[in-house]
Amino acid sequence: MDYEMGRAGAELSHHVILEQREQLVISGVEEVESFDENTILLTTVLGGLEIQGEGLHIEKLSLDGGDLKVEGRVNALVYEAEGGRRGGLFARLLGG
Repeated sequence: MDYEMGRAGAELSHHVILEQREQLVISGVEEVESFDENTILLTTVLGGLEIQGEGLHIEKLSLDGGDLKVEGRVNALVYEAEGGRRGGLFARLLGG
């Protein structure tokens, strides 16, 4: 029981570190929905997140640990509106 409670607390951790707009590290990643050179769509423990930029590539992805490292030019980080339905951002972006 203690293990489950400790793990649930760890899953709620979400951090974003952006260095020089060229290296991005995100924790609390649950799923990568899609990605290309200009856009990465993912789900975090706090909802949907869109990363916009140029020459983006995923350097490291660990869904077990919830960690993602992206390199390339980051122009914007756009979170799904709080309280929005899950997948709402992705549905709008993908025409759903």
